[in-house]
Amino acid sequence: MVFKPAREGTYYIVTEEILPEAIIKTAKIKELLAKSKKMTINEAAQRTGLSRSAYYKYKDGVFPFYEGTNQKIVTLSLALTDQSGVLSSCLNSIAKKQANVLTINQSLPLQGMAHVVISIDTKSMKGSLENLIASLGNISGVLSIEIIGQS
Repeated sequence: MVFKPAREGTYYIVTEEILPEAIIKTAKIKELLAKSKKMTINEAAQRTGLSRSAYYKYKDGVFPFYEGTNQKIVTLSLALTDQSGVLSSCLNSIAKKQANVLTINQSLPLQGMAHVVISIDTKSMKGSLENLIASLGNISGVLSIEIIGQS
């Protein structure tokens, strides 16, 4: 999946396991700074064991996945078991994260499974898209979740 945030260039979503340690530590520094407004870059760099120069080298090119999806419309495709309350539980989970459901399209259940496509405005969402997807995945009856679009 490739998407284009405000910064120019092509972006790729990659798993953390294949990234160099300096890139991972840069992301952790940015996370520490976002969580603690009083923390300085020097303190965060010392805490993670990365030099400040390496942080400055990578900081403009590293950000968590959810930052690329904040303030956007995200479309999710879900495969749900055909049992009462599963879709309702999904919608409640989305509401708890304060994301705004824009559209819901559901197929007729076939062979005990229904496909649902939900478009969500993430502008006011609490937490990350990754957390939302994880909470949806923990619902009994949710078989799969896939991001099929962003704008």
